[in-house]
This record gives sequence, C-alpha cells and structure tokens, in this order.
Amino acid sequence: MLNVAYIGNGKSTNRYHLPFVLQLKDQFHVKTIYSPSGRIRWAKIDGVHYTTDLNDIYGDDSIDLVVVTTPSRFHYATAKDVLAHGKNVLVEKPFTETSAQARELFDLAHERGLFIQCYQNRRFDSDWLTVQKVIKSGVLGDLFELESNYDYYRPYVPEQATSFSKIDSFLYGHGCHTLDQIISYFGHPDRTHYDVRQLLGPGRMNDYFDIDMYYGRTKVRVASSYFRVQARPSFVVYGRRGMFTKAAMDRQEVDLKHFYMPDHDDFGLDRPEDYGTLIYYDDDGQYHEEKVPTVRGDYSRVYAGIYATLAQGAPKIVRDEETIEQISMLETGIQQCK
Repeated sequence: MLNVAYIGNGKSTNRYHLPFVLQLKDQFHVKTIYSPSGRIRWAKIDGVHYTTDLNDIYGDDSIDLVVVTTPSRFHYATAKDVLAHGKNVLVEKPFTETSAQARELFDLAHERGLFIQCYQNRRFDSDWLTVQKVIKSGVLGDLFELESNYDYYRPYVPEQATSFSKIDSFLYGHGCHTLDQIISYFGHPDRTHYDVRQLLGPGRMNDYFDIDMYYGRTKVRVASSYFRVQARPSFVVYGRRGMFTKAAMDRQEVDLKHFYMPDHDDFGLDRPEDYGTLIYYDDDGQYHEEKVPTVRGDYSRVYAGIYATLAQGAPKIVRDEETIEQISMLETGIQQCK
C-alpha cells in the first residue's frame, strides 16, 4: 500500500482526487492533506492528518506520493520543491506554463530517480472511451474527421475577468483536457492551426479556442467556448462509411457536483437516452442506425496506473513526451492573446 499526501485542500483535491483514490483501498492510503490557511470547507476524512506545516509531508519518510492540487500558477514551483525533497509527485493539469518548465521537471525527476506525472483523468471520460471503441470497431471505415467540443454558456465568467492571464486562460484550463485526449490516441500531429480568441477584446480573458490538428488525411478539431447557449455535441466522428455522434459529455463530473460519489453502483453511468448514435453503411451497402451503449468512465484508473508504475514497475500511463507536447501546443496557441 502506498501512502499519499496532498498539497492543496480545495475543489480539485476533494472532487477530482479523493473520491477516486479512496476507491483503491488496497493500493493507497491517504495520510496527510496540507493547506496553508488551515481552513477546511469539505468534510474531513477519518484517519487523515490535516496540517498547515509542509514539513509534515516532507519530513515523513513513509509518504510515497505527493499530489499537487494548488492553483495552476504554483504547479511548477511546488512540483520542483516536492522533487527537491525526494518525493514522487503527481501534478494537476495544466502541468506547467511552458514546455521548458515541463522538461526541467522531468529531467530533475529522472536525475533523482523519482516519479512525476500529470493527472490526465479526462483520458477516462466515458464519451471519449466510447469514441475510441467505435473507431477501433472499424465500422466507420477510413477516418476522415473528428470533432471534440467542450462548451459552456457562462458569460459571467469572462465578463467578470478584467485582465488576461496565460496560465489561467480557457485554453490552458480546458485545452489541457481535450488536447491530451487527442495526443494520447493520435500522437504528434503533422501540422496544427490555432484560432485562440478573446471574444470580449484584448486584455480580457481568453474565452474561446478552435484548434485543427492534421494526421495524414484525418483532421481533428478541438474547440471550446464560454458563449454557447446550445452546446455542440461532445464528439462527432466521420468516416468513409458512416458517422458517430455523442451529444452528452461524461457524467462523472455531473454526479460529483451533486455529491453523488463513486461508491454508488450507477455513479457516472449514462442513461439510454444519453447514448451516442452510430450511422453507417455495411459491406453490402445496407444502412444502419443504432445507439451505442456508453463505455463506463473511471477516473480512478489514473491512480491504478500510478500504483502499477510505482509498485510494479509498469510504464507510466501518461508519458513525459505527451505532456511536453500538450504544453508546447498550449503555449503556442495562447500567443494569439494579449
């Protein structure tokens, strides 16, 4: 069993980490949670040591993994500090602000014989897993286009922002989800086109992005906006012989926001009306239209992968070069904003 400590005790820790690591009771034990203020807005977990002293983590030789869930602007410095204290580290996304910082952290971990990885839980979104299943089935034939959309209608968010921040931009905050999904499956694109905007004008929040990635004859589009009253489908996939549309996004976050946790058997499960629609022509030219049951998403698979690496020597499930590629794309795209 691996002992885990958290630097940060906000929404990220309590909504996107603890509910999932606590499902792996034979693999992980949550030992310590640090926050500088000491304020605890979430329910305490029995047996966990809550502290305002980082030495309770750095000085504890029994802690095997430190998870950094601070605000994004502190990720790089905090992760570097954790490595300097000889601890393995998992870093929330976005991993760093620049690819140079990412390379530095990976090099430092390698020099010290330590583990460091980005927490890319969205690889295990149910809609994305279902898209991969449909593509791998071959029923669409040659793959021509894939659209990934992550839309909101929350105009008050960019309207309240009066300055521009790169690390806190929409591209960094949400592109780190969707770009990683594409990179993890398709790899490095042959070429990329960026359309990254501040819809409310220069000096305001980045609130829109539309990125085209080309892989041979396959075009992948990753797009997001804060101003979509009607959200676009989460995924649309087009092939030579058909298409697949998944309108509804993964339900894990929806359930978590309602404090409906993974200890429920139906946590994160789609309803039949949320299933994606597959339309295709078979080898005989016959038309088919059918619903595709959604593959179950599970963010605890990130922690299961980390356990396999630290305890059993398995390769990382999020490779260093994938994280560097993603950060490089983020820093290239955000150059369009000022």
